[in-house]
Amino acid sequence: MDDVDAVQAQIARNMLTTGDWVIARLDGVPYLEKSPLIYWLIAISYRVFGVHDWVARIPVALAAILLAWVTWRYGRWAFGRVAGFYAGLVVATCVGLFLFTRIQIPDVMLTVSVCVAFWSSQRALDDQEPRPRLWAALLAASLGVGLLLKGLIAVVVPIGGVVLYLALTRQIFSASVWKRLHLFTGLLIVLTIAGPWHVLATLRMPPYFNFTLHSGPGEYHGFFWFYFINEHVLRFLNLRYPRDYNTVPPLAFWLLQLLWLFPWSAFFPAVIGLSFRPVDRPGRTRLLLLCWTTLLLVFFTFSTTQEYYSMPVYPALALLVGSAMATESWWVGVGTRLIGFVSLIAALAIGGVLLAVRHVTTPGDISSALQQHPEAYTLSLGHLGDLTLASFAYLRAPMIVAGMAFLIGALGAWLFKGQRAFLALAVMMIGFFHASRLALVRFDPYLGSRPLAEALLRSPNGQLILNGEYYSFSSVFFYTGRTALLLNGRMNNLEYGSYAQGSPAVFIGDAQFADLWSKPERCYVLTDTVDVNRLTRIISAAKFHKILESGGKQLLANQP
Repeated sequence: MDDVDAVQAQIARNMLTTGDWVIARLDGVPYLEKSPLIYWLIAISYRVFGVHDWVARIPVALAAILLAWVTWRYGRWAFGRVAGFYAGLVVATCVGLFLFTRIQIPDVMLTVSVCVAFWSSQRALDDQEPRPRLWAALLAASLGVGLLLKGLIAVVVPIGGVVLYLALTRQIFSASVWKRLHLFTGLLIVLTIAGPWHVLATLRMPPYFNFTLHSGPGEYHGFFWFYFINEHVLRFLNLRYPRDYNTVPPLAFWLLQLLWLFPWSAFFPAVIGLSFRPVDRPGRTRLLLLCWTTLLLVFFTFSTTQEYYSMPVYPALALLVGSAMATESWWVGVGTRLIGFVSLIAALAIGGVLLAVRHVTTPGDISSALQQHPEAYTLSLGHLGDLTLASFAYLRAPMIVAGMAFLIGALGAWLFKGQRAFLALAVMMIGFFHASRLALVRFDPYLGSRPLAEALLRSPNGQLILNGEYYSFSSVFFYTGRTALLLNGRMNNLEYGSYAQGSPAVFIGDAQFADLWSKPERCYVLTDTVDVNRLTRIISAAKFHKILESGGKQLLANQP
């Protein structure tokens, strides 16, 4: 898809083709915002299997599987075989994990590193653990890997959660406790893993150190300032420049955990009745999980927040829920019935929508039935606001599959108890995920630009121009392997890097565009359909020749 999905895949491709694995680049422009490990993993996948879209998804897919496995093992160690199985089942089939692994973001990998860090810290601190040094080393390694995945948050959350736990258990001043963590050795491991890239990136993109808390158009302070000050400090304070993001309101951020852990969030009340006293392994684990969850959610309550920022608490909540499900208490039974009721309502709602759109025709692709709200796209789920009743006519098959899945869940929740009911709910979620996948296929022309890329590849060679910012047509770069000029696109993610020394002159204005378009050499422009009128104010409409229109976007040429 366009936006961050193809951006991540293309950065990895650029690293592979240029041999520069230190500085990420888009269209030749330094892209300094993010840590590099996800790019490296995708590039390695390309090296093994070739450059394909499905290959780019291998690291995220494997990370999701690994997360379910680690959660299962953690739960089995802490609460027993049954609870461990339920915990793994919960994290593998919750809405949030599925939803936020459809796009190429490293958060599921970060979640694995955070989960391993907490489990390792607990194993290292356990008096009965025969190999505390090994677990302390694994703790440090997970922190180092986390730094290469998402930056300082990968260290803040585990360390903050463990310190909070030690304070609550009155162990924070215990010398023996800190000795078991082998802090000096751990620091060396963290620096060995994460240090080289940070040092090399700083040296490659001077000035080396700048601590100003202000930036604006045309200002460039080097890699260190942008990555550490702008991306960490100023983003936390909602002062980052450029401000190309939005933030979820704090209350919504907390309440959305009910949706992200659906359907298993219905068992949250059952967790309250469990013991959190640190007198045995289950009690200590639950207290640590509570510290883990609280620390992360509170941290992002006071920061700028996207919907998926809470993903690192999914395994903590899954472990708590899994330990509650294993008790099969009265509250678990109530939660099961509640899920059955909600699933039935969902199935009936789907049936009502299908009935309402039964006579609606579906000409073209789904983009013709959507209403764009670009002001909401700075949130990761902003496109959901584009849905209209007519758009559901394009989604009949996915809705039928989803309706059948919810009926299976409703019947399973009401007819069965205990493990059989839980398995029925898991089957429901698998069916719902496949329905969602089918829906994404229908949305592909709207969310991506592959048809335009294929039309460009079939056309004679020429200069490619993008009307707007890189992200709007990022999948075209991936599917064509070409570079482009960006018309009035010096904004958002590429603005800062465009001022770095040696950055290519890929940004053009209206006058340069008019000059290029009027020359005899062949040129192409990619644009949203709604922006075509602006282009015709620069150059006569008669000089634009449509090659293809797809998903509310057009590929135009200056020659027939």
